[in-house]
Amino acid sequence: MKKRNWKKYAVLLTVLGAFALSGCGGKTPGNNASLGEGGEKDQLARIQESGEITVAMEGTWAPWTYHDEQDELVGFDVEVAQKIAEKLGVKAVFVEGEWDGLLAGLDAGRYDIMVNGVEYTEERAEKYDFSEPYGYIKTAIIVNGGNTDIQSFEDLDGKTTANTISSTYAQLAESYGATATGVDDLNQTIELLLQGRIDATLNAEVTFYDYMNVHPDADLKVAALTEDASHVCIPLRRGEDSRSLREAVNQAIAELREEGVLSEISVKYFGTNITG
Repeated sequence: MKKRNWKKYAVLLTVLGAFALSGCGGKTPGNNASLGEGGEKDQLARIQESGEITVAMEGTWAPWTYHDEQDELVGFDVEVAQKIAEKLGVKAVFVEGEWDGLLAGLDAGRYDIMVNGVEYTEERAEKYDFSEPYGYIKTAIIVNGGNTDIQSFEDLDGKTTANTISSTYAQLAESYGATATGVDDLNQTIELLLQGRIDATLNAEVTFYDYMNVHPDADLKVAALTEDASHVCIPLRRGEDSRSLREAVNQAIAELREEGVLSEISVKYFGTNITG
């Protein structure tokens, strides 16, 4: 009898231990990480376990992400990513690269998220999951100061532009009949424009104003602006594995907006609040 009671007690301890272990894998306050099917850790759980989130960005697109005079990586997106990482309880580790390779790296799992002024489009949403918007921007047609041929988006028909080829700016220009030349970054685009080798370029209105603040003698102007603002979001890999990460990023964005942190960073880099 005594022996049978000990066996029952041992079984009870085993069951309680299993419950305790399963509880450790569930959600806890301030931690949205969870386990996937079969008990494997999802993307957020792996990030929080490692203590780092890998963030992809160009590093050449002021004031979003660029290097200052001390060659430090700075910018609106840099600080936004750092603040989101803090909310997740981890450190942001930045990996720089050319635009065309950043989304491919996201696909391949080399990066966890991309924070680089990425605009939401239906085409991109077919391949990636997106966070809630953390910025709202209008697109500007930028031309040489003496250009009078382009005064609207319809005037782009038959003209030449330059942008990173997979950007929404290149796609928008082509939708109006322009021929878009692929370039590596904003500096190269502006150089082509100033040399008269292209007719125009499309970019964020705030990016143009930032460039003019740094280069006040540049003979450039805004020929036209889109009526509606596009949504700037954070793309993530699609699938159940990234669901809790997306939810945690959305929660972080909402808190940073409510706390006034997003608007503070925006005013610092753009001179105005683009975060809504």
